[in-house]
Amino acid sequence: MTESTPNRPWPADELASRLVRYEDLVPCTTAFLDTRTPGSDRKENFTIIGPGVAENPDQHVHIEAPHGFNVGAARQPPGCVNSQHSHETAEVFIVHSGRWAFQVGERGDDAEALLAPGDSISIPTRVFRGFTNVGEEVGFMFAVLGEDDPGRVTWAPSVFAAAEENGMLLLENGGLVDRTLGQEIPAGLAPMPPTTRRCGRRGGPCLPPPAWPNSRSSAGSARTACRPASSTGATASSCASSSSRRAPAPPSTVGRRRKCCSPTGALCRWRSTAAPSPWRQGI
Repeated sequence: MTESTPNRPWPADELASRLVRYEDLVPCTTAFLDTRTPGSDRKENFTIIGPGVAENPDQHVHIEAPHGFNVGAARQPPGCVNSQHSHETAEVFIVHSGRWAFQVGERGDDAEALLAPGDSISIPTRVFRGFTNVGEEVGFMFAVLGEDDPGRVTWAPSVFAAAEENGMLLLENGGLVDRTLGQEIPAGLAPMPPTTRRCGRRGGPCLPPPAWPNSRSSAGSARTACRPASSTGATASSCASSSSRRAPAPPSTVGRRRKCCSPTGALCRWRSTAAPSPWRQGI
């Protein structure tokens, strides 16, 4: 019999340092760009394990030790919205309380899923998602992001405009400027350019439409490259495809538009020949 190495002793104080009780959670109400946007201005965000993706450096991190993933949470009253955004790592939501509607797509009209306590949903990378508490009571859910450093949030274009109208700016270094508090853009820094329809950030990569689920076809898999805005003053980047190949639309959707729902009716989405993927890219 092979002798195994015993686990090291774990003192009680070290165990206590890794315990976060619900009643001890420290919320941040100014964590993100949509903090002042009506409809999104009543949410509470929590960073439980890892640095998370908060844009406010004052966000309290409960457990800083690297785990290979991040755990955060959101608490929102009825009707409160978390604006459309995407991440550089996959994100899993686990509902603790309340009823939630998840909307996918740049405008939130690609797909919708309704979640209740105990439900989970996994959102791929670079797919815009937003969520709303559609219940009658305050809701709470956990959000898990991959890797020790999950990167920054990429906001849908409309989020930038709504935030600026209400005094909030996102800087290129990932920080926030809250003009409702009298803050101004620091010297040497510039606002983050709004996300374009195809390119996540100025000069960043563009992604082609994703393949259909379970598809092994490589057609249309080539990336496209973003070119900086021209000297004519245009603010949006342009994209040039590195391949003219495109994955064909499934035969069942060619020439017509239909609505596909899961057996339970919880997840419905529109498919068409113009946009063959049920999950459109966030950037």
